[in-house]
Amino acid sequence: MGQPTGTPPAGPPTTHGAGGGTASPWWSDALADPWRDPYAPAAVVLPTAPAAGATPEPVSDPDAPGRPGLRQLLLIPLVTALLAGALGGALGYAFAVRGGAGGVTLGARPADAPGLAQRRPESLAGVAEKVLPSVVTVRVATLGGVSEGSGFIVSADGHVITNDHVVGSGGGHASVIFNDGSTAPARVVGQDPESDIAVIKVSRTGLRPIEFGDSDALAVGDPVLAIGSPLSLANTVTAGIVSALDRTMQAGEPGGPVRYYAAIQTDAAVNHGNSGGPLVDSAGRVIGVNSTIKSLVAEGQEAGNIGLAFAIPINQAKRITQDIIGTGKARRTVIGAQVGGAGSATGGAGVRLAAVEPSGPAAGAGLRAGDVILRLNGRPMTEPTDLIALVRKFAPGSVVTVEYRRGASRQNASVTLAADAK
Repeated sequence: MGQPTGTPPAGPPTTHGAGGGTASPWWSDALADPWRDPYAPAAVVLPTAPAAGATPEPVSDPDAPGRPGLRQLLLIPLVTALLAGALGGALGYAFAVRGGAGGVTLGARPADAPGLAQRRPESLAGVAEKVLPSVVTVRVATLGGVSEGSGFIVSADGHVITNDHVVGSGGGHASVIFNDGSTAPARVVGQDPESDIAVIKVSRTGLRPIEFGDSDALAVGDPVLAIGSPLSLANTVTAGIVSALDRTMQAGEPGGPVRYYAAIQTDAAVNHGNSGGPLVDSAGRVIGVNSTIKSLVAEGQEAGNIGLAFAIPINQAKRITQDIIGTGKARRTVIGAQVGGAGSATGGAGVRLAAVEPSGPAAGAGLRAGDVILRLNGRPMTEPTDLIALVRKFAPGSVVTVEYRRGASRQNASVTLAADAK
């Protein structure tokens, strides 16, 4: 390309101001510059030079690496631990659900518990839970070792009913083990060997007494629970039904008193150590005192339960207990006649009176020696034991109906029973 006509200036002109200084490094006729790009902007803007002595504001680069703070250092291991725990829990749950490598799930899906498993107050479990705090284990030191049986609390201030044969001749001292395992010494308040009832007392207040039921209102087939310490196994509960009522019993140890009572028979499992414990109904009310069992073993051998157990009716036991607490001894109910001896056999049809006390209840009702008692309050008499046991079931002052035979005639009499003067 040729050079344009005219001679271009050798360098940019210098314009001097009024003061003689340099005004601008650019041509004053820059717009007429022949080398100028016609499409370039007409003005050039230069940044203003910073004033002398001014410090520019520091600007940080957000992308520049910085030093981590304490919070960041703590956050990293925390997040790591949480992730590791979550992973471990997920793996554990997966193995538990899948049953390990086999992948077997055991059991069905849980469902609502049935009514019997909810332990309602009227269930057997509910009754046991209600009664157990009132049942105790009774231990008495004797010359032959330690006699152990059961008992139940009948007053908040510490009175306990048990069997006379549990207390025995322990010298008036015993100990009681409560349902919670605590122990306390006890003293014997009184005993009635003929009814097999004894009352002991512990020096403790705030106890939970058992609720009393009505043994006269029982029916064969009613459900019952026997609670006690069989074979030293405390707080044992067994279930059964009332197998029979007014089962007349004659019991006793060799050389000891003979005991007569019209018992409640049950098939609830009762063993040695249950003696003195409560027999309760389906509402948790005591209706009998477990006392003896029948067994097939020979006398003197260890006997076990075969479904024949007998309890003293609670109405009788309660009356005797009140007598013992009030007076120290129990009254014995009598009819004022003697049975047994020569000529007492009647072939199972009644019990013959061997003698009648002149001023006793039987004589007052017109009975005589030789009369045959057929029924007492509708209960058939077949053995002398029947009359003695049934009479002692009633309280002194009770009026009973006696059906008897004199010669060839049958007659009825109302007899007011009395307490024996002893």
